Amino acid sequence: MNISHQDIALTGAQNLVECLRQQDVKHAFLVPGESYLSVLDALTDAPEIALTVCRQEGGAAMMAAASGKLTGQPGICMVTRGPGATNASAGLHIARQDAIPMILFVGQVARDMREREAFQEIDYRRMFGQVAKWVAEVDSPDRMAEMVSRAFHVAMSGRPGPVVLALPEDMLTELATIPVPDLGPAKPARATITAQDADQLLNTLKTAIAPLIIVGGGVWSDKARLDLEAFAEKWAVPVAASFRCQDYFDNEHPCYAGDAGIGINPKLAARIRNADVLILLGTRFSEMESSGYSLVGIPKCAQHLIHVYPEPDEIGRVYKPQLGIASPPDEVIASLLRCAGPDTDASNRQVAVAECNADYRAWSTLPKGRGDLAMSEVMSHLEGALAKDAIVTNGAGNYTVWVHRFHRHRRYVTQLAPISGSMGYGLPAAVAAARVMPDRQVVCFAGDGCFLMHGQELATAVQYNANLTVIVVNNGMYGTIRMHQERHYPGRVSGTDLVNPDFAAFAQSYGCHGETVTKTDQFAGAWERACAHEGPSLIELQVDPELITPTQTIEDIRRAAQST
Repeated sequence: MNISHQDIALTGAQNLVECLRQQDVKHAFLVPGESYLSVLDALTDAPEIALTVCRQEGGAAMMAAASGKLTGQPGICMVTRGPGATNASAGLHIARQDAIPMILFVGQVARDMREREAFQEIDYRRMFGQVAKWVAEVDSPDRMAEMVSRAFHVAMSGRPGPVVLALPEDMLTELATIPVPDLGPAKPARATITAQDADQLLNTLKTAIAPLIIVGGGVWSDKARLDLEAFAEKWAVPVAASFRCQDYFDNEHPCYAGDAGIGINPKLAARIRNADVLILLGTRFSEMESSGYSLVGIPKCAQHLIHVYPEPDEIGRVYKPQLGIASPPDEVIASLLRCAGPDTDASNRQVAVAECNADYRAWSTLPKGRGDLAMSEVMSHLEGALAKDAIVTNGAGNYTVWVHRFHRHRRYVTQLAPISGSMGYGLPAAVAAARVMPDRQVVCFAGDGCFLMHGQELATAVQYNANLTVIVVNNGMYGTIRMHQERHYPGRVSGTDLVNPDFAAFAQSYGCHGETVTKTDQFAGAWERACAHEGPSLIELQVDPELITPTQTIEDIRRAAQST
């Protein structure tokens, strides 16, 4: 067996760093802590692993999740025990629901102090048991290679997701008795579609009158996007994206039907209900995509359902499919594309595809601008100014409607948005994108409430001179909650008003370029100056709080609620 170049015994911490080297880890996002000081020391001898030191563990974990989404390799996060681990849980939840490979390394109390509720002690198996794919503790430096190798395989296999490894403080300083074997990077096994399943799927598709593909999930690539676009053309099938997966298919492609998510186009919702063949390609088609599980019957579907998903346990969990294929969606679409095309006239289907695309284009056409600062004009300017491969990030809130409905993604990994709906994600994701892909344009959208949940990570952006622009849409409230409040309890405002700082001054205090925009005609110049600035910049948009959605005012919602 080949072994590493080590000629001397290494500590558990040094073994960990050697394992990360072998996995070809390029970035680690962390908040330092005394429980893993020895790992920090060992990392000084691994300059090839770029460290991003963050200001809060939640931000660090979100950056690791974003890194995993961007690269397809596990994003690495390191935090200290107790409060550090609890803060990081938000990023773990994002990685779980978004099916992103990620590994969280957590410092732990010494082994001889366990089960005493020692200082900051937590049982991580119990704490993270549901949110992570696997949670374990490395109890010996001799087992470090085994545990880290397994962590990488588990994080990337089947449905990708987060793994947690706890690192007892004394184990990290203990000398190993065996060297770390030279294992090389983890390459998880990938299932593929069988010839029988491929024939069944294609034969079903041949006779379909109103088929529809919905793509999403955590295993994808730009090659897979191109393959799916070619397959959709070949078979005359419209393709919709699941919630916050709009970059899985070129939004300018004539087969694109829009996205199934919050505030779905009613015409797309009707097409999902009325599809005779519905192919779920990599998506679980959960609550947001299915409009509260109302578009497809549970467990029996009106549509002929074909479910492609990399994790067998997810198939049949909610919907009973006529055909379930346990395989990564990119493998499936590549295999299908190699098969012969349909031998029947698809002209009727081509008409339907064109109608689907026309419905999407009408739905995604910007409305007439309203107010002194019209978001429709802002989005129109950005659509002409953003690079085709620009990475657009956001957290959660009503402001995201402007991005999800009206921005058109052209390539894969141009959208970093949490399927879990976690607020505060946009800025950490933008920092990770700027660190991992420094040659790409990075733009973060955030609401005023969303931004301040991790606004301190501007300091991280400045520390690493990350080229990114933050657009803060400030309406002085938790807008989404206020919208629902007006629908259910019209006129009874409680707990949703906010008092905000001067966001431009806030950014400047960190060393960023910062501007405030209050009029529509001010935005173009502010955008140009922000893009010209080397390093992070921020533009605050002070919008009319009454204009709660692109098409409704608060008064509209209140009156409608009061009339029912």
